[in-house]
Amino acid sequence: MAEKGPLPVYSRRLREAREALDISQRTLGIKAGLDEFVASTRVNRYETGVHQPDLQTLQRLAAVLKLPVAYFYAEDDELAQLIADFKGRSRGKR
Repeated sequence: MAEKGPLPVYSRRLREAREALDISQRTLGIKAGLDEFVASTRVNRYETGVHQPDLQTLQRLAAVLKLPVAYFYAEDDELAQLIADFKGRSRGKR
């Protein structure tokens, strides 16, 4: 059997963000506008790196998770945290 490589960064960040909000894959998918019958499967495939969400889908997932799209592609964990923190600040404190 072929050995699997590391997960894509967007997969890992998506799972971490979803788990931090303590919501299921199905709930996330439905809130992001995915069909309720495939929501869980699609989010699972994004989190396991089987598929990559298109930009529109990732934008909707990010909106539900209250994170900018850039967060999901930041290779460095510190940078990802800075991006998330920046998004959480009010416009006046940015």
